[in-house]
Amino acid sequence: QLVESGGGLVQAGGSLRLSCAASGRAFSTRTMGWFRQAPGKEREFVAAISRGGGGRYYADSVKDRFTISRDNAKNTVSLQMNSLKPDDTAVYYCATATTWYGSGSALESLYDYWGQGTQVTVSS
Repeated sequence: QLVESGGGLVQAGGSLRLSCAASGRAFSTRTMGWFRQAPGKEREFVAAISRGGGGRYYADSVKDRFTISRDNAKNTVSLQMNSLKPDDTAVYYCATATTWYGSGSALESLYDYWGQGTQVTVSS
């Protein structure tokens, strides 16, 4: 089970930190990813991190603004979002996959478990 938290309303230029808590003992063996879905749009990849944290991959739209991290001792993965823009407004989902594929980890079909999502709204 994956449970996201940390969403909310923030002004453009502000920051938010999303967290995803995972249950189960397999957390440290799995790739973790963040996706988002804006109103009227398809869900899109945001960021992913390998099981040990040494591999990270970001969508071009968030590179240099967002940072993904994980704490395997606490079974959590986080997404630090800085310099937020109105275009970042979306429901953000945490998801997990069995394997790390580098840039290939952006493929949504690799992820087999998903959280319920948390709303992020960035006002202009």
